[in-house]
Amino acid sequence: MGKIILVTGGARSGKSSFAERYVAKYGKKVGYIATSKICDEEMEYRVKLHRERRPAEWETFESPYSAHEVIREQSKSYDMFLFDCMTIYVSNILSTVKDIDDFDGNYKIVTKRLKQFITAILESDATVVIVTNEVGSGIVPNNRLAREYRDLAGLANQMLAEVAEKVFLVVSGIPVDIKKIAESI
Repeated sequence: MGKIILVTGGARSGKSSFAERYVAKYGKKVGYIATSKICDEEMEYRVKLHRERRPAEWETFESPYSAHEVIREQSKSYDMFLFDCMTIYVSNILSTVKDIDDFDGNYKIVTKRLKQFITAILESDATVVIVTNEVGSGIVPNNRLAREYRDLAGLANQMLAEVAEKVFLVVSGIPVDIKKIAESI
């Protein structure tokens, strides 16, 4: 049975670096699932930094829309995957919806894709370390689309955290296993 390790935190908190170190320490054969689409120079620079940090032996799978298929097809060949990142993945899924104003429909589309992703992981033999952003800690956005994105990203994080073996919150480069200290109610 596959396992999920969730790594969350704010922008530039050190979550990707921590996830890379975690996978390097515990993974024997590692696959990297990249979700970013390079659409401007700033994103190109971010992707370049991530590529430079990764060991050359990690195989990269570009999967901005259907990561569950990568897990299903490749999980026999890898014991661990690093998935970076869930919030970009949610944004990519939202970019494909027919009616951006259909919140109920968009909610169903995103949750369906997340369930496919979670199921693929749990049915595999691999551990998947998932990087995600904690986007709900700031001010309430002033437009409907930004609020919808924030809400769906938060929902994705909750769905993943519920089934994750560990959930690390990274603050200022320091990871804390918050599932270990969570109160059961």
